[in-house]
Amino acid sequence: MRIDLSGKTALVTGSSQGIGWAIAKGLAEAGAKVAINGRNPAKVDAAVRDIRTHVPDADLVSAAFDVTTSDGVDGLLGELPGVDILINNLGVFGAEPALEISDDEWRRYFEVNVLAAVRLIRAYLPGMTESGWGRVQNIASDSAIVIPEEMIHYGMSKTALLAVSRGFAKEAAGTGVTVNSVIAGPTHTGGVEDFVYQLVDGNLSWDEAQREFMRLHRPQSLLQRLIEPEEIANMCVYLASTHASATTGAALRVDGGYIDSIVP
Repeated sequence: MRIDLSGKTALVTGSSQGIGWAIAKGLAEAGAKVAINGRNPAKVDAAVRDIRTHVPDADLVSAAFDVTTSDGVDGLLGELPGVDILINNLGVFGAEPALEISDDEWRRYFEVNVLAAVRLIRAYLPGMTESGWGRVQNIASDSAIVIPEEMIHYGMSKTALLAVSRGFAKEAAGTGVTVNSVIAGPTHTGGVEDFVYQLVDGNLSWDEAQREFMRLHRPQSLLQRLIEPEEIANMCVYLASTHASATTGAALRVDGGYIDSIVP
């Protein structure tokens, strides 16, 4: 299967590192023009340079805006008024005892993980439907379904994102635009390394810590290892292509079999 996204423009939020960076790289490899997003201009520029070391002819745009704020979205729209592919990857996570999560933290997780995606869908979906083609993807998590006791607020926000995806898919019905969620399982990123060491002995080597984390905190995984970001990106690139034209309103799992279900 050859995926060609030439002539398409994509925005991947939170793409200066981790899963977002891998998705942006995958889209660039498929020929899309890709806007790299993050709040820190230096990190965004560094991500652009890093992707170009892998994809020398990549058509990349630095989009250093804080999309968790209305002003940031307005600034982004000034630079990038329309896109064909929107991937809402930006998110925050962290462990916290359930009874100690403050009102402000509940609000912050909803603002960053849910409302930021909603704002961008509202901004870009009309242009997609008018043109008769578009792709919206919201990067969710296994925590949307298997709510982790150590971060209920994160699970709540990702569950909400599944509902957002399904609802906007209905809004886009019959227009040629698809809206889907990608449920990422436990994935190996720098941020996740920090999270793992919050939960296991910090004196362990990374390989030992990863195995201990999966054994104690993610024993349902059939993969029995952390997923690599590129494995998430492969699904996202496919969903962005014409090959996925009949897939919309769905929650697609790249979870290593973590969720114990025989349906998506």
